[in-house]
Amino acid sequence: MSDYCYRADVLAELARHGIAPTPQTPPELVRDFVRDLYKYEIRRLRDQMVAGAFPRHEYAGRVDGLRKKYPVLALLPGQFLQ
Repeated sequence: MSDYCYRADVLAELARHGIAPTPQTPPELVRDFVRDLYKYEIRRLRDQMVAGAFPRHEYAGRVDGLRKKYPVLALLPGQFLQ
């Protein structure tokens, strides 16, 4: 098992979502977890729209805002590391 040295900016972004990988946590696992969290939030947003919590025309803007909360998803797992 090897140790991984995560970039400080990546760790800060992950911490915003309550994610704190250890040096033994593979970056692929971390990225998959973040992706699953993002997908959960997208589904919840869609469900809120369908339930009438906000108008349909606001959905795209809200999705864009949510996407901006997850900038680490633009990185490949190897880019999480120093």
